[in-house]
Amino acid sequence: MENIIKPKTMIGTVVSDKMDKTIVVAVEKTKMHPLYRKTYKKVIKYKAHDEKNECKNGDVVRIIASRPFSKEVVWRLDEILTKAVAVDVKPEEVE
Repeated sequence: MENIIKPKTMIGTVVSDKMDKTIVVAVEKTKMHPLYRKTYKKVIKYKAHDEKNECKNGDVVRIIASRPFSKEVVWRLDEILTKAVAVDVKPEEVE
């Protein structure tokens, strides 16, 4: 049997897509306080490589660990799980 190492994956929400070929993904983790045993949420932001610039704000994506693309970008986009819904509102409708 072969020892195949799977790369680490995470699921999060895109919070910024302003950079070229790079997205910022917010991953929410739940942790337990070591003394008080209360669970709390922690949001960590990761920069991921998006080769085709196909992600937009609000998309739910899966990122996967990869080789370093730059100093901070060591994740890459694996797949888009859910696309964000964009609502078009005309100025005359807002009154």
